[in-house]
Amino acid sequence: MGEPRDVTAVRPAVPTHIAIIMDGNGRWAEQRGLPRLAGHKRGAVTVREITTACRELGVKYLTLYSFSSENWSRPADEVEGLMGLLHQYLNEELPTLKKNGVKLASIGDTARLPFMVRTLLEATKAATANETGMQLTLALSYGSRDEIVQAARRLAEDVKRGTLKPEAIDHAAFAARLETAGMPDPDLVIRTSGELRVSNFLLWQIAYAELYVTDEAWPDFTRAELEKALAAFGRRERRFGKTGAQVRTDGEGASARQVMGKSAPGAKA
Repeated sequence: MGEPRDVTAVRPAVPTHIAIIMDGNGRWAEQRGLPRLAGHKRGAVTVREITTACRELGVKYLTLYSFSSENWSRPADEVEGLMGLLHQYLNEELPTLKKNGVKLASIGDTARLPFMVRTLLEATKAATANETGMQLTLALSYGSRDEIVQAARRLAEDVKRGTLKPEAIDHAAFAARLETAGMPDPDLVIRTSGELRVSNFLLWQIAYAELYVTDEAWPDFTRAELEKALAAFGRRERRFGKTGAQVRTDGEGASARQVMGKSAPGAKA
């Protein structure tokens, strides 16, 4: 109620689950006359900073779109450089992850990753498996359409085996066969670098997520920028198909922070 609040004056809301499309590394470098890999290196620093900020702010799940299934089509030297940076990140970050109570997880076709990267990824996940402060999920060699197709195949296989009746297939049964099973759906999706698309990222899971797009490229995305996004999120009214009047009357979601971490219902918006 009252006059609109200045973003910089709003105490950030804290979503349960934030998903980020980290875009703009290459363009950031090109604008500075640097090789694209320099942008990715600076972007890795931002990953550390934003992961720490989210942990300190009380976010429970952070999912980062790190490398899409389509990214394999980039120039070979860029892909090789990205895999090297991922290996370096995993090699250096384990002590910090454990110190901050961060559990590492991954989604995507990680079998396509180079052996050394895949081995280190699995070792880091195992070493942080018992951490409970926050879950950091890296989407690696990930594409949401592929994930949905795989989930449909699992459902079909279960029906064929007789362990699942077709009439028992519902939203919950489908979600349980996605790679994100057991995680709450994202409350907030942030995309950097100004592009207005979701790029095959968590298509099922973000059905009712709030979207926030900033013109800042990922290497320039700071904690202050994150807090701007959270402040904007805090002013949103999440209706899940209801009218604003219903939400305010029911008291179920007068602001975004009151419904964080809930899975969206099946009703249409």
